[in-house]
Parts: sequence; C-alpha cells; structure tokens
Amino acid sequence: MAITLDITGVLQAAAFWVSNKGGSNGWKLFLYFYMMLTALSVCLGNDPVILSGTAFLVYYTKVNELNPIAWLMSEFAAANTASMVLFVGNPTNVVVCEGFRINNAAFTVYTILPFLACSITCFVALAAQFHKSKYLPKDLNVAGDLDVRSVLLDPRGAWVGSILLGTCLVVIIVVSFFHVDVWKISLPFAVAKFIYDIGWDHYRFLHKIPTGHDKAKRSDEDLANVEEDIVLDQLGHRRENPSGNVPKLLAETPRAVTFEDTGNLPSLMPSSTQTRNNTRSNTMNTTRTIVETKPGHREDSRKHTLSFPFLTRLRLVLLSYQNGMSARFPTLYTAFPRLPFALIPFAFSQFILIEGLAHQGWIDIFARWLVIATGRQMYPTIWLVGVLGVILCNLSGTNIGATILLTKVVRSALVSAPPDSDVNLEAFSRAAGIALAVASNIGAVSFTFSASLAGLLWKQILNQKGIFIKQTTFAWWNLAPLAVMTGVGLAVVCAEMAVLF
Repeated sequence: MAITLDITGVLQAAAFWVSNKGGSNGWKLFLYFYMMLTALSVCLGNDPVILSGTAFLVYYTKVNELNPIAWLMSEFAAANTASMVLFVGNPTNVVVCEGFRINNAAFTVYTILPFLACSITCFVALAAQFHKSKYLPKDLNVAGDLDVRSVLLDPRGAWVGSILLGTCLVVIIVVSFFHVDVWKISLPFAVAKFIYDIGWDHYRFLHKIPTGHDKAKRSDEDLANVEEDIVLDQLGHRRENPSGNVPKLLAETPRAVTFEDTGNLPSLMPSSTQTRNNTRSNTMNTTRTIVETKPGHREDSRKHTLSFPFLTRLRLVLLSYQNGMSARFPTLYTAFPRLPFALIPFAFSQFILIEGLAHQGWIDIFARWLVIATGRQMYPTIWLVGVLGVILCNLSGTNIGATILLTKVVRSALVSAPPDSDVNLEAFSRAAGIALAVASNIGAVSFTFSASLAGLLWKQILNQKGIFIKQTTFAWWNLAPLAVMTGVGLAVVCAEMAVLF
C-alpha cells in the first residue's frame, strides 16, 4: 500500500510543496524537509520514503548547485528515527512485538515519547554540526517555484491510497486490543488496493486516459517491427538504408516516470517520455519506409523467424508480454519490482543463524552474561540492551539480525529466572523490549551502511545517481546524532518504565 501510494507521485508532490514553502532560506528549508520526511516515515515506514526522498534530494541539490551531504544525512536520520512509532514502520518492530508479546497499539504508546525526544535532539545535532559550514548555506540560489501538480501522476489513486492506508492503520490499532493477528487486518486492505489498482489501470487503458506513467503507447504493429528488428540484428540480417548505415532501433521497455530520473526538471515530467517515444516512433517509421522499398523482405524475414531458436522466440514472447503489461497495468508493473522480496530470504536466514546459536548453547551463555551484568534489574537492562542493540546493528547483519539475537537472549534470561525470584520479570521484559525497539531503529543511523537494509538501499540509490559517499564520511556525520539519540532515547525509556513499574 505504501509503495503504490508513492507511485501516484504524492510524496514527490509533498516534497515540491515543502520546497516552495521554504523558498531561498537554507535553514528554514532544511527544517521543513526534516519535518516532512519525519511525518511521512511515521505513516509509511522508512523504505518508501528513502526510495523517493533520496532521489528527490539528489535532484534538488543538483539543480540548485548545493552540496548534498547535509540534506541526505538528515533525510536518512529522519526516516529511520521515525520508523519506531508504528510497529509496521520497520521489520524490527514486528520482531519486538512478537518476541516480547507487546500489543501493537501499546507499542506506539511506549515509543512515541522516545521518538519525539530522539527526533528533536537528532535535528539539533545535525544543525549544530552543519552550522556555518559549506554544506548548508544560509541563503540558497533556488531555481524558482516547482510545479506541484506536474509530479502528481495519479490524483485519484493518491486519494484512494491515502484513505485505504490510513484506515488500515486505524483499524489495526483498534483491533490490536482484541489480540487479532495483524496480517488478518492488513491483508484485506492490501487486496482491496490491489484490485483497485488493476481495475483503475484497466479502465484508463480502455478509455485511453493518460496515466502519467507513459502517455505515448506503441501500437501492436510498431512493437512487432521492433521485435523483428532485434532478432534480425542478432542473426546478422540487419536492415540497411540506402546510405549503407544501420538505423539504430530503440527497444527499451516503457517504465514509469518518477523523479528518480536525473536531469533537469522538464525531463522528470511526462513530456520527457513523450520525447523519448517520439524518437522511437520516428526511428520505427524510418525503418518501415526502408522495408517497403524492398518487396518481399518482410515475408522473407518472417520465414527466418520460424526457424529461430527456441530461446530467441521465448524472449520475443516475454518482451511482448512485458510491454503489454506495462501499458495496461502501469501501477502494478512499477510497484511489483519495488516490493521487498529480498527481505524474505534475508530475514529467514537471520532466524536460521540465530537458531544455530541457540542450538549450540550460545544464546543461554549470552543470557547468563546479561543476568550477571544487569541482575534482571530494570534500569541496567535498558542501558545495556539499548547500547548493545546500537552496536550490534553494525555487527549482526543489519538491525534485523541484532533484534532477533537480543530478543532471544532476553527471552532466555526470563525463562531461566527462578520461580521464587523477587525480581519484577514483567518490568525486566518490558524495559528490554522498548529499549531494543528504540535501539534497532536509531541503530540504522550508525557507522556502517549495512546497519540496516534502508542503509544499503540508500547507498545503492546514491551510487546509481553518481553520488558516492565513503564509509568514513557516513560514520562521521552520524556520530553526533547517534550519540545524542541513544542517550536521550534510553533516558526517556527509563522515565516511562519508572512511571509504569
């Protein structure tokens, strides 16, 4: 639901609107962007915001000739810090809720105050270290107001997606008091959004309503010509024009137009797609004229097609199917590759590794160390689990691995407690769980890119845009925000536990 909402362009439109509000005041714009990214990450989670926000900031800083470091670091910190509010904001939150048996609504109640404290102090730390530096000038030479509507590709889809996602989150929070599994609530909403996307895309295709993704469509005849040209080129039967040159054929797959494309602002709008398709159309028309000057050429080439190898014919069928899908269902075609499929085998392998440690007895050993260090007391547990969580995010295969490991260790420490113990085991469990929730989210704002999947995704997007941030640079600018968030966040958790227990 979050990804398809992003595809409508609503996040890009929000970024353009905030940019216009900030104007040329560098510090005001810096604050506005931080607040916007924080608010969006609370509702959508960190991954969709990083997908869209990173690409937009790369474009924005490039157009306005700004050093992108300050903007990108603040975006990364804001998105990952805000993901601790809702249990759906980060996979680690789900692990904590399941492992410590925390109600989903109660999870938000526990984490909202640490989030506010971490978010505010994080911005203060970012502002302090970028103060009076070349990375964040006070006055910006902005290119002018940005057209908000130009990037809102599907206004109706944005409204429907926002209503469905918002309603789903409200229902999940309400029914969590009745111990209903989360997937039983989220799945029907996701299916409803899927059916809407399929139906709405099909309706726009039949009625030739511009989708904003790719307004210029190929005809079936043009597609057949391009496919034939590809095969002829592979077999060495190139179509030559009278001058002896081989016309360059464009057989690229249509794709959604988002602001993740680099270049100037006009190239980010549907007009760039129109230009690209006009070029393609002209090329195919030229080719068609040359073919018509050679009677019998098309018949001969089709005879060749019948004798092509199986894999070549299969490739043509798949290409035709792919182009048809992208034209008829642009939302599904764009959203499907962005789904976090890699998270499934990754998280599964993390559970397997932790179970291996448990089978060899290491989890019990770590649990004894935890009991010796904390005595199952509430405040030492908060600080030790919290600090260890932040550190292990860098060492345990992202924050997911660290969260699974520490959850197992704390659960083992609870099980091994003697029945007649005078220790408040409920306070021990709840303190460890909330401290780990805070640590696993702010731990992404850490020293290595691999501290979170969001960090790896963020780095990949920047590399694709030609921006290469060194590991040492990443660690240096995250040092102050991480230190203050760890101290303040865990201190707030201590205050909450003191009131509750």
